[in-house]
Amino acid sequence: MMNPQDAMDYLAITEKCFVVFGLANKKSIAAAIASTLRDAGARVILVVRTEERRKTARKLFPGCTVFTCDVEEEEQIRRVRDEIGAEIGATDGGRLDGIVHSIAFANYSHGLTPFHATDKKDFLQAVDISCFSLISIANYFKDILAPDASVVTISISTTKMAAENYGYMAPIKAALDSSLCFLAKSFSEFSKIRFNAVAPSLLKTSASAGIPGYVESYLFAEKAMLRKEALKTREAADTAVFLLSNRSSGINCQTIVVDGGMSVNYFDREIIRKSVS
Repeated sequence: MMNPQDAMDYLAITEKCFVVFGLANKKSIAAAIASTLRDAGARVILVVRTEERRKTARKLFPGCTVFTCDVEEEEQIRRVRDEIGAEIGATDGGRLDGIVHSIAFANYSHGLTPFHATDKKDFLQAVDISCFSLISIANYFKDILAPDASVVTISISTTKMAAENYGYMAPIKAALDSSLCFLAKSFSEFSKIRFNAVAPSLLKTSASAGIPGYVESYLFAEKAMLRKEALKTREAADTAVFLLSNRSSGINCQTIVVDGGMSVNYFDREIIRKSVS
């Protein structure tokens, strides 16, 4: 059996440098990814949305540099690119080995709303923050990425199941998934930079707590798992770290589903028995 240190060496990310966008608190997928990278000996730079979150990030990761950036403001993406470039010595050849895009936002303050009644302003804001920000970050950071760097975003396990409480975010995540192949194709003109997504099933994160009816959906997902045990944030994070490493060099333009086999188990005997009794 491979011990943890050998597993870390296998990934060969010691002393490599990664930027993780989107940490909100200790329950974030971004926090789990950053923690695994750090434990593997990588250098981690964090980018958060607000000054308050910067304080949180510094407490969680006291050895990491933390920058702020509101991705709705393109000028802030340019600014943080320059700040990170200076931090890694980009003018002297320093490069990033990967970027994690763990950013999503939807305005659920109206409560549960039928999809056809989606507010245009809310939809476009969610597209901007949750999808276009990946494209913008890739564009502005391209010159400080290593030629074989890896960019990983966080999607969802399926965008074709009409979960009423998740609403308009599923089509936006579908756009995010589709963007991967176009980004990879564009970047292939001048590099071997890869773009992939990790698509977990329901997780217990603070961000998910804002989704109407999420607790019930989470408990159902646990029952639908083949193992009858909910997906752990660490399991999604581990997949992301693998995709960041050169051990996944043959994987490009892919959305890797991490759902514990939930997608094959909707006709589970226990679920059927309870639903029809």
